[in-house]
Amino acid sequence: MFTHLLIATDGSELSHSALKGGLTLAKALQARVTVYCAVIQYLPTTEFVVESPQEIMTQLEGLADQHLAEAQTLANSLGVTIETRKSVEFSAYEGIIECARTRECDLILMASHGRRGLTGLILGSETQKVLTHTKIPVLVFR
Repeated sequence: MFTHLLIATDGSELSHSALKGGLTLAKALQARVTVYCAVIQYLPTTEFVVESPQEIMTQLEGLADQHLAEAQTLANSLGVTIETRKSVEFSAYEGIIECARTRECDLILMASHGRRGLTGLILGSETQKVLTHTKIPVLVFR
């Protein structure tokens, strides 16, 4: 069936639930796992920036490293071996799809925050974008 899963994480509680579910599925399938976290490229939109863009990017990359370290800890506790990846992206969905493609994953697992209405329209749904733009099967946790 599925032999290499990509599990996308953003560090949220819902994402953590999807991570745990994905690792449990991977263990049952004896599948390889890549856990991925996108670092969203910071673009200053004002001249009045308290911290430099590089300082902000360093902080964002540190958060991604923290999320991946937490994924590693959870995987270890479940007895699942994982590889972790991150990349700097303008859109998380593009990073998820590219990582799954280059790592030759045959299933993408991710959480859906279920944003609807105006919030969904303004923020968009990374999950919906992944579903729309990839040919790789996607399992959505809610």
